[in-house]
Amino acid sequence: MGSAAFIAAEFLQIPVMTTMEGKSAISERHHPLALGAGHGTMSEMILHFLRDADVVLAVGSSLTKHGMVTPVPAGKKIIHATNDPIDLYKGYNIDCPLLGDAKLVLEQILQASQDLLNQKPRQNDVAQRIAQIRDNWHGAWMDKLASDEVPINPYRVIWELMKTVDPADAIVTHDAGNPRFEIMPFYESDTPRSYIGWGKSHQLGTGLGLTIGAKLAAPDKFCVNFMGDAAFGMTGLDFETAVRAGLPICTIVLKNSTMAVEKAHMARSHEKYRTRDVGGDYADIANALGGWSEIVKDPNEVGSAILRAKNATEDGRAALLEIHTSDEQAYSHRFALG
Repeated sequence: MGSAAFIAAEFLQIPVMTTMEGKSAISERHHPLALGAGHGTMSEMILHFLRDADVVLAVGSSLTKHGMVTPVPAGKKIIHATNDPIDLYKGYNIDCPLLGDAKLVLEQILQASQDLLNQKPRQNDVAQRIAQIRDNWHGAWMDKLASDEVPINPYRVIWELMKTVDPADAIVTHDAGNPRFEIMPFYESDTPRSYIGWGKSHQLGTGLGLTIGAKLAAPDKFCVNFMGDAAFGMTGLDFETAVRAGLPICTIVLKNSTMAVEKAHMARSHEKYRTRDVGGDYADIANALGGWSEIVKDPNEVGSAILRAKNATEDGRAALLEIHTSDEQAYSHRFALG
């Protein structure tokens, strides 16, 4: 999201959400109009303002309807700016289609808005409302974000990462399943391209390759991918690629020894064949592959373990943290607008 988008949003005081792929286009930590990124789960701010909106302006999005995409609720007027005509009217009855380059379209919207408002920025209380909703939402989730439970609550891991490592100095990505549902709403990205969001496809293990590529492109960044047990089972041995190629990434395995997100979908098969059970000694595997590794079972050790992993990557070693977590089933507004 370029400067034209920020200036337009600030001039009109419009709340801004991103798609999963667009996460980090606007600072979720510092910009007062940022609502976060929407997908299968979402922040309280996104839920509130999408429900409350009269008009939705979608810029640079295909507006594809998909299970991992936050839908536009019915009854909204939609302005859709895209550079691909195939996207127009594909999923929604668009009220105002704008075909063109996003930057140019936003500059024109800003200029038209300034003319209509006689160059006087719009005044409202939207930033204060966003801050209040965020505070209340975080407060309602703090028992999980700061949980001392054992096994460790995965939300505590996300919270500790943000407290320990400046998101502006990191590139973070998730994997499919629980890591995606838990990280997307609560991890607050900062600078552009500091988060790699993906999700219209569901290949377990994709995040590991994305992080290796991120480290190659940005060697000065702390590049982190979150995986579950099943994702490691798909691509975990590619950790050796990072070791061999001298790309010191950090992999965080949230080890709960099950496919937690599939509990409802795999109830019968699990009852008959224990199909959700997965597991392994991931730290031992990483060590055998030539990397640095550590096992974490104490929630009060998560932050310091992340720092030790970061130090290992700065010493040129690919690092893996095996964090023993619960099979958390609470999600922030999962498919609330579906």
